[in-house]
Amino acid sequence: MTLATLQEATRTALRIHNARLIDGTGSFPVDDAVVTIDAEGTITYAGAAATAPPATDDVSSDRVIDAGGRTVLPGFFDCHVHLAYAQGSPPGRRAELDPVLVTLDTATRLRQTLDAGITSARDLGGLSAGYRTAVETGRIVGPRLHTAVRILSHTGGHADLRLPDGTDLTAGMSEIADTADAARLAVRRVLREGADLVKVCATGGMGSPYDDPDDEGLLEEEIRAAVDEARRHGGKPVAAHAQGNAGILNAIRGGVTSIEHGYGLDDRALDMAGERGVFVVPTLSTVYAGINKDTMPDYHYQKKTRWSGITKENIARAIEYGARIALGTDAAVGPHGVNLMELSYLVDLGMDPMAAIVAGTRTSAELLGVADRLGTLASGRTADLVICDGDPLADIGVLGDPANIVCVVQDGIVRKDLLLPAASSGRQS
Repeated sequence: MTLATLQEATRTALRIHNARLIDGTGSFPVDDAVVTIDAEGTITYAGAAATAPPATDDVSSDRVIDAGGRTVLPGFFDCHVHLAYAQGSPPGRRAELDPVLVTLDTATRLRQTLDAGITSARDLGGLSAGYRTAVETGRIVGPRLHTAVRILSHTGGHADLRLPDGTDLTAGMSEIADTADAARLAVRRVLREGADLVKVCATGGMGSPYDDPDDEGLLEEEIRAAVDEARRHGGKPVAAHAQGNAGILNAIRGGVTSIEHGYGLDDRALDMAGERGVFVVPTLSTVYAGINKDTMPDYHYQKKTRWSGITKENIARAIEYGARIALGTDAAVGPHGVNLMELSYLVDLGMDPMAAIVAGTRTSAELLGVADRLGTLASGRTADLVICDGDPLADIGVLGDPANIVCVVQDGIVRKDLLLPAASSGRQS
């Protein structure tokens, strides 16, 4: 039996009833809802029980889950993770481990992320395309993946952690590009390695020792060259690490798809991003859960504390402005496996809980270019969904605790199930 066949063998038609439905569109919740999924992993109905198709009597082939009044939501996205690294571990630490251990630890983080309710993730540096293929073919279980593979930076920039003797502490995570032509060549190299998107450094950063967030990274013309090269190869999107406002403006003018972090966003940048449809991925987890003096180099800690208030003020303004915000955590800077705590941070800065859920589902699916099949619960969409304890509209924090994510369905396959056996009947996945 092939791996693909083995994966298909775990899928069965599924019916979830006695649920409260939040479909990811921002519409009002539907109480006493039903979701039905066919044996190919496609949603065939999501709505009120009163108009749902009748249940079949063939429990031998269908699985029925009584949600017990719990909330059903689309599977969530994390659009900014670094799954190849442990929390707080500098990139160079990975090179000190046996590659077999690196692979196994990475697979564990993939599983933790899925169990937290993240059915799709975008890795923005360090994760080879082989992990994407491994998930797709059923070799390992984790979120479906988009990966940038490596990060484009100029010499001495945010992703250049080379020592004076030339030792690369990123274990090959960075691509150095100091001219527009070099940026094009770097794009070609990461695409050759299977990258789904390109990541560029438009500014300095917090964790890099040689620069600051307000420092500009790649020149606007270099960013534009990278964007054009990505466009020529299937229209690949480009994400920009961009913290200080000058680099944010360079990235937007250069044509990037998303601004990652965006800590220094001002009104001009928000206007430009809005006019051009650029997404903002604030990664607030790096501020709320990513500062620990005991585990961080002093330069990192000092920059983080200096920028914490600035970040909250500017992202709160971006939320009020109505920026196109997608969910991302920068997991590895903060903890893995509690990704949906990011929703609480968005709400803390003024976002409505329903809007935060939409940011983590439909808007994130739009950023990844998969909104035609993921991010919302509706007939014809791929069956990615979660069932949670508690009411996330009354307390968005319930989603941040993986223990409250009692069921995860991905592509129609039940990946996590903490419901009591009595709540389900029919064949188990």
